Amino acid sequence: MNPDSDKPRELGPERLAGNGLDPHQYDSGDAAILAMLTEAAADNVDLAITWRADAYEVWSRRGMIRFKRFADARGTLSFQVVEQIGENPIANQDPFLVSTIADELEAAARSGNHTDDPNRAYFEPHVLSHPYAYERIAQLFDSPRAPDLVVSPKAYAWGIQPGQHGALDVVQCRAPLIFSGPGVRRGLFKLNARHVDVAPTIARIAGLPKIAGFDASGAPAQVYLKRQDGRPLDEIIDDNAERPRRVYLILLDGQTHSELRHQLDHNPAAIPNLAGLVDRGAMLSHGSIVNFPSITWPSHSTILTGAWCGHHDVVNPTFHLREHRETVPIQGNIYDGERYLSPDVETLYEAFKRSGGEGTLTASIHEPQGRGAEHAVFERRIVGDKARLKALTAEMASDVSPRWADDNIPAMTREEVVDIRGMAQLIALLEHCGDNGKAPTFVAHEFVLTDGAGHDYGPHHEGTREALYRTDKRIGAVLELFRARGLLDSTLFVVTSDHGMAAQRVELKANPLRGAQLAGIEGVYAEAMIYLRDLRVEIARARDHRSLAVTVLDNDALPDGEHPPLAGARVTLHGRGNAVIAETRTPESGRVAFATPADLSDAELTVGVELKGYNPRTLRADGTSLAKDIREILYPNLNP
Repeated sequence: MNPDSDKPRELGPERLAGNGLDPHQYDSGDAAILAMLTEAAADNVDLAITWRADAYEVWSRRGMIRFKRFADARGTLSFQVVEQIGENPIANQDPFLVSTIADELEAAARSGNHTDDPNRAYFEPHVLSHPYAYERIAQLFDSPRAPDLVVSPKAYAWGIQPGQHGALDVVQCRAPLIFSGPGVRRGLFKLNARHVDVAPTIARIAGLPKIAGFDASGAPAQVYLKRQDGRPLDEIIDDNAERPRRVYLILLDGQTHSELRHQLDHNPAAIPNLAGLVDRGAMLSHGSIVNFPSITWPSHSTILTGAWCGHHDVVNPTFHLREHRETVPIQGNIYDGERYLSPDVETLYEAFKRSGGEGTLTASIHEPQGRGAEHAVFERRIVGDKARLKALTAEMASDVSPRWADDNIPAMTREEVVDIRGMAQLIALLEHCGDNGKAPTFVAHEFVLTDGAGHDYGPHHEGTREALYRTDKRIGAVLELFRARGLLDSTLFVVTSDHGMAAQRVELKANPLRGAQLAGIEGVYAEAMIYLRDLRVEIARARDHRSLAVTVLDNDALPDGEHPPLAGARVTLHGRGNAVIAETRTPESGRVAFATPADLSDAELTVGVELKGYNPRTLRADGTSLAKDIREILYPNLNP
C-alpha cells in the first residue's frame, strides 16, 4: 500500500496559458496592485487577486495572504494559507452573514453609515464575509481565459448606477434559491449552498443517470454532469415522492435574496405566485452563493452546468483571448455566445437530451446560456411559428408599467419589453407542443426586469419592488399556462437569481481599476479584470562576459504555444550610475546583441526595454528584477 495515497495533492491552476502572473509579469503586476491599493481609487478597492509562484494571492490595504489548494483521494478540496502579512482579508467566509434587510441596516451602522433606508445601506469590508472565497478564487484561475489580476471593489464602490454587483462579498454573491414541486421536501432550510449545486440537484430530483465525468478537483468521478463542481442538495430532496416529468427554471436576474425574503415575510400578497411556490416547496433561508465574479454571463453558465466559470470558461461578460489577441464582449454581443462555453462541461439542456433521447425538447427563453437547447433565441434557434410569435409579442407590447416613463428611465421600458417577448416565446412554444399535455422537458426562463430595476433604482427601492411585483404576475401566467394543460403538479419549478445587488455611492463615480489605468499600466481592462500586455525579455550572457544578447518577445503565446518576436522595441544597456552604454531597436527577429565593457560586472549592468502598447521592463544582466518588493511599501509596519 502506498503511504502517500491518502495524502492530499496540490492543485494549482488546471490550464495555465497566461492566466495569473508569470515571472515576466511580476513587475507590472506588482505595479498594478500597488497603484490600485495606494493611488486615487484606493479607497474604492477591497481586494486585488492573482496567482503566481505556486500560490493564489489576495491583497488589500489591511493585509495580504498567499494560499494553496489541495484535493484528497475523494476529490474534497482544502486550502492552506502559506503566507500572511497583517490581516487575512478573506478570513471570514461565513455564508450566512448579512442575509436580511435588518442585517443590512445593522451592517451599515457598523460601517459608520447609520441609515433607516436599506437602499442607502453602504458596507465596509470588515462587516461582510467572503463565502467560499478560497474555492471561488482558485477556480477562476483554472481557465486560460482568466485575467492576470482581478479586482473586487468595496460593496458600495463600482460605477454610477444605484445598484451593482460583481464583487466577492456576501451581499453581492447571495442569490435566492427555491425548489417547488414533485420530489421536494417542504420547508425553510438553512444550508451551505453554492450555485454549482443547482444543476446537480435538478438532475438528481429529475432522475437523470450518473455518468463518467469529473468532480470539483478535476478527478474522474461518477457525476450527473460532465464536469460537476457542486453536489445535490440532498436535504431538500424527497426520495419517496414521485419524480417530476419536467423542470422549469425561473431566473430572476439580479433579484436580491434579502428583498425577496422581505416581501415574502411582510408583503406576500404582492407576490402571490412566488409565495405560493415557496409554500409548496423548499426555500433556502440564506440563499445560495454564486460564481465569482458575481455577474450575469458567468453566473448563468454556472447555474446551467454545475461548474464554476474557471471550468466552463465564460469567465466574465468581457474576456480576452490572449492567443488570438481578441477581446470578446460576450454580454454585449448577446447572440451566438454558446460557442465560448467549454466542451469539457455539460449543460442541463444536454443532460436532459442525453437522458431522454433525441425526441427531448428543451428551451432557453432569453437565458444567457443556451447550448444544447432546441429553442434558444440568443443562438438564433426558434421552435414554433415565427409569425405567431411576432403577433403575440405585438399583442402584449402595451403591458409595460407607466412608472418607467414617469421616472424617465427608458431602459426599464426596454427591459420589460424583453420579458414580454419571453412570455410570447413560451406561449408559442406550448402551442407548438399541442393540446395533448406535452411540453418541453426542461426550460430555463430568464426574467430581466428585476436586474434592470436593481441597477437603475437600487436593491430596495419602490421601483425595484414594482419590477418584482410585475415579474411575479408573469410567473403567475407561466403557472396558469401549465395548469391549463394539466402540467402544473408534475413540474418541478426552480427559482433563483444569478447574483445579488448592493447599494452604491453613486457620487463616487467609482472605478476600482482606475488606479492602474492612471499609473499607465498597459493591458486589456475588462470590467474588474486586467489582462496585462507584457514583454518577455530573455537575456543571454556570453561565457567570457564580453557580450550580452537580448531577445524581446510578446509574453502572450500564439495558439501554437510560441511567443512571437517583437520588432521595434527600444533596448538600452546601462552601466554605472545608470549611464547609457548603448541603445538600439529590435529587428524582426526580436534579438539584439551588445558588447559590454570589460570593467563592469553583471551587477552593474542593466537592460531596459520599451515598446508602445506594452509595459516597460528593466532587468539586471542576469535577468533578475530591480523592482522593490511591494510588501515593504504596502505594509511597512505590519509583521508577517
